[in-house]
Amino acid sequence: MGNRSGVLELAVLGLLHEAPMHGYELRKRVNAQFGWGRVLSFGSLYPCLKAMLRNGLIAADAGTPDGRRQKIVYTITADGKDHFAQAMHDAGPAAWEDDTFGVRFSFFGRTDPATRLRILEGRRARMEERLANFRAAMSRTAERVDTYTLELQRHGLESAEREVRWLNELIDGERRQQRPPDQQPPVTPPN
Repeated sequence: MGNRSGVLELAVLGLLHEAPMHGYELRKRVNAQFGWGRVLSFGSLYPCLKAMLRNGLIAADAGTPDGRRQKIVYTITADGKDHFAQAMHDAGPAAWEDDTFGVRFSFFGRTDPATRLRILEGRRARMEERLANFRAAMSRTAERVDTYTLELQRHGLESAEREVRWLNELIDGERRQQRPPDQQPPVTPPN
């Protein structure tokens, strides 16, 4: 699932899990939900939809006429639901990557708690590694680069730090939800 077409396939299957949609609506939802506005074109979406049709993951029905032509409405098939469930259960390194993580996270409600936790922990490890690389690069190059390059490095560092904090909070929340009620930490009342 790490390549761009695999990520797009996962996004489309997840959206079609919610409701049938036509191509324009799918493109609009993918762009809005995942921020792919400039990246996802119809030239990327329609070949992906055709491959998914060939593989039996989705079905296409001619909908009601809209203006000059009928819109094709896509629905997820039983095979598509199974494929989506298997992909969402995969917690390996591809699930932690930048291109994949946001799409996977968007559909975490359809992922079991143990898988969610493994993906979050993997992503945190990846971001901590990135954080260490930013720090090392900044310490090596601080006096040799211009102000703008240094600002870009600092921005990357701050973004990685922010994401690690966010992931820590999510991981703590997942662990609290997985504890049996008798093992929950006591609630301290506010002062």
